[in-house]
Amino acid sequence: MAVQVEELADNKVRLKVDVAREDMRHAVEHATSDLAGSVKIPGFRPGKVPAQVLRARLGEERLLTEAVESHIGGWFWNAAASTRIRPIAQPQYDYDLPSSDDDAWSFTATVDVQPKPEVADWSALEVPYAEAEVPPELLDREVELLRESVADLAPVEGRPAQTGDVVVVDAVEESGEAQRDLVLELGSGRLLEDVERALIGASPGDTRAVEYTLPDGSSRTTQVTVKEIKEKVLPPADDEFARAASEFDTYAELQNEIESSLREQLEDELDAAFRAEAVDRLVEASNATASGPLVEARSRELLNQLGRSLDRRGISADLYLQLTGQTPEQLAEGVRAEAAQSVARELVLEAAADKLGIEVSDDEVEELIREQAEAAGEDPADVLSQLREAGRFETLRADLRLKDTLDRIVSEVKRISPDLAQARDKLWTPDKETAPTETKLWTPASKEPA
Repeated sequence: MAVQVEELADNKVRLKVDVAREDMRHAVEHATSDLAGSVKIPGFRPGKVPAQVLRARLGEERLLTEAVESHIGGWFWNAAASTRIRPIAQPQYDYDLPSSDDDAWSFTATVDVQPKPEVADWSALEVPYAEAEVPPELLDREVELLRESVADLAPVEGRPAQTGDVVVVDAVEESGEAQRDLVLELGSGRLLEDVERALIGASPGDTRAVEYTLPDGSSRTTQVTVKEIKEKVLPPADDEFARAASEFDTYAELQNEIESSLREQLEDELDAAFRAEAVDRLVEASNATASGPLVEARSRELLNQLGRSLDRRGISADLYLQLTGQTPEQLAEGVRAEAAQSVARELVLEAAADKLGIEVSDDEVEELIREQAEAAGEDPADVLSQLREAGRFETLRADLRLKDTLDRIVSEVKRISPDLAQARDKLWTPDKETAPTETKLWTPASKEPA
């Protein structure tokens, strides 16, 4: 689509959108199919009315009206995205119906837009930045996990099962269905808590009745018989262990590799946190706020993401609210605050991109698509074609533009130590009397609830 933007007074814009002949033809075909399934015409079953009969009975104008009304919203929002405007209300359309479905067509849309913030001077911002330091206990834990992965299992004699042991059991359901020689590690977190609790303290030959609750709320009892108890015998942390557990010849080389890998992970996490802090401080300094349909749409998107995450983990919405200590209203309020902040970040970055004159070429977008397609084992040409047809090409261009802008900003802000930032944040200023607290959306993957 070709789009022309005219800026009006009072934060309004008028878009003139040219719809290609192919898009108009597709819209009419889609509308015809929908009407064929809903309109009753004697002699034909619903959905079986031939297109030519439908046209004759309803008339060309009815089909064109249906096509325009059902597609104009999508055309408008695609045009808004491609021109990087941020509507905060529903648009007012102005158009004449096309003369036929074989003609190109155009319409205008006048809409209130989010005013662009006056972006602050980010080079004056002070943002805390932490250097990556690998704690010795983290390195020790990784080495311990590697030792456990190559540990030998030795039979246990003279004591019952305890956390860390590996037990071999037979499990018999109430129905009589049995699973033999199951190997279970106590304390690994891969067992139901009720099962682990029942097996700790058991000796070979003991049978324990384990009752546990199913996801649907019903309960089931399983008879679990302990056949063997084994304990892990960890190898000493030496060169022989390094050769057995890795590609390195010495333990010192293995330690260096583990530490290097951990440092790289920490650097990535700290860099992501620094970038997020930089843009949030720029939002605050620029007094940027967001409202309207974009915030509502972003809220729905976040809630849908949360719902899918809960479904994958088998967690109900009620249980999630219990875990986070929230009411549905508090959850909705928190999600909306997160959505508003997300949109505000984009508004500030777009204003900064305009100020810097940053643009992204077709070649840059295509290179990204090719890299991602090849990494996923897909044909780059097919992926590129699909993204263009779905209107995602321009979305990727906008994403790259914001990323390039943030790269520039984080390279120019003043980096200060976290200790200095914390000390300055403790200093009282008048605006801190009513400063709102940040709302973070907790997910099951988070380490701590909000």
